[in-house]
Amino acid sequence: MTVNENRFLADLHKLREFGASGIAKGVVRPAYSDADIAARRWLAGRMEEAGLRPHFDPVGNLFGMAPGTSLLMGSHSDSQPEGGWLDGALGVIAALEIARSSDRPISVVSFQDEEGRFGVTTGSAVWSGTLDLAKADTLTDHSGTSFAAARSSMSDMAQGFVDPARFSGFIEMHIEQGPTLDAEGDLIGVVTDIVGIRDMVISFEGQQNHAGTTPMHLRRDAFQALSLFNAEINDRFQNVVTPQTVWTIGHVDVHPNASSIVPGRVRFSMQWRDGDADRLRRMEEIIRGVAQEVADRVGMDLSFGPMLGLEPVAMDQRLRLALEAGAEQIAPNQWRRMPSGALHDATNVSRLMPVAMLFVPSINGISHDFAEDTSESDLVAGLNVLGQAVEQL
Repeated sequence: MTVNENRFLADLHKLREFGASGIAKGVVRPAYSDADIAARRWLAGRMEEAGLRPHFDPVGNLFGMAPGTSLLMGSHSDSQPEGGWLDGALGVIAALEIARSSDRPISVVSFQDEEGRFGVTTGSAVWSGTLDLAKADTLTDHSGTSFAAARSSMSDMAQGFVDPARFSGFIEMHIEQGPTLDAEGDLIGVVTDIVGIRDMVISFEGQQNHAGTTPMHLRRDAFQALSLFNAEINDRFQNVVTPQTVWTIGHVDVHPNASSIVPGRVRFSMQWRDGDADRLRRMEEIIRGVAQEVADRVGMDLSFGPMLGLEPVAMDQRLRLALEAGAEQIAPNQWRRMPSGALHDATNVSRLMPVAMLFVPSINGISHDFAEDTSESDLVAGLNVLGQAVEQL
């Protein structure tokens, strides 16, 4: 197989134009936005030019179908609200280049809402059966828009769900989104496993009041409850977590969010990740327990949103060994086996078929930011490893 490196890079840069932020190589292309839908229409055209049959399913996942049974490759093309140009997009365009360069049947996919506007890897979760479509339709984003309403914007393109039995396995190429490869000078990471994730919303409700006349000892300040929770949870986790465990309060909604009003309500996201399912469960117990203790201590009403999450997943040995062989050919002594601390669509797809993942470096370990970048020589190295792996398979 001979891949066309220039065509691959040109398509990557073209995809970046859909939702370009104007800052560095940043992209603003959230799921179901005008930029996202336009990008998917363009991708469908490129798939058709490559001899694949474009197929949009009911949630907006875009497949480029090869005839008969094929290997599925790809990732996602939606972005974070302030995202980089490679997160997800790299895997889709690399898969497209392999499909049009190989004499073997390769299908391509761009999953929808991997970045979690509505949940956790929503598009691949619905397709894999991890998340029921009726339940997904009830999910809302931070503005209150429902998943059902958002996906209706693509209803004119929607067909049925693709039968996963058409595919023999799934390979996803991605930027590392962490510092290891860049710091160690390695070109390639072959993923061994993907961590599990848990994500839910917690709400404290106290009493909204005047900021000038309400004595401190009489306040039921919801933001102070969040502050206490954050400090306490970090302390309680110390004897449970490992250096690889992470947790994040990433989105906070304070009501009424005014400088002269004691906040009456705070709603915040709590997310935690680890490679051990038992540790994830234990962390959930601690989170719920600490939240209740804080609520009782400062006089808050407490509520929890639905728990979202995915289990840790090990990569398929046969596919992983093919990637390792390709890495040794393209980047001898400059590749490593490594876990993925970021979540990916491959986690959901693993319910349906064997999966594997390949990483290329992220400069300074930066991702989910306009500054996200990877050298073009590293992008091409990853593409060639994929090509070698397909030859091995």
